[in-house]
Amino acid sequence: MSYTKITQEEAKKLMDERDDILIVDVRNPEEYAQGHIPGAINVPNPSITNREIPELPDKNQELLIYCRSGQRSKIAGKKLAVLGYQNIKDFGGIMDWKYEVE
Repeated sequence: MSYTKITQEEAKKLMDERDDILIVDVRNPEEYAQGHIPGAINVPNPSITNREIPELPDKNQELLIYCRSGQRSKIAGKKLAVLGYQNIKDFGGIMDWKYEVE
């Protein structure tokens, strides 16, 4: 399947080593505004339906997804896989993130 769960350490390593990865925050816009991982775009989980997602035009793009606790990112990751996204890595929730937040 195109959806995999990775550790936050693995996600941070990918963020540090590569610039071709898209970081996707699936929390609501209010949560995102309160603080998010640098460079992350906001695509709220409820907006991921059966339509095309303008913010995510390339279904082969490597996506690192997260939410607050890991529940919504798991749901969003599976929905994205059904929509045909090929390279989804879920690293859980920002409440456990011990690195930079902006």
